[in-house]
Amino acid sequence: MDEIEKLSYEAAYEELEALVAQMENSELPLETSVALYERGQKLAAHCQALLEEAELKIKLVDEASADGGAPD
Repeated sequence: MDEIEKLSYEAAYEELEALVAQMENSELPLETSVALYERGQKLAAHCQALLEEAELKIKLVDEASADGGAPD
């Protein structure tokens, strides 16, 4: 498991926002910009995966509530 996968949604999103601000407000060398972009893509994908996981959990809870039982 890489270190991005260990981040909470909030921590990953905060880092992503900081990366975007850094890229927007700086004249960075190309290599640095590419590295930041790559990390930003990984952070964005991680945030998306966490959101999808949360959405699935909510859906399962809603379905269980509609069926009158508790989720497994």
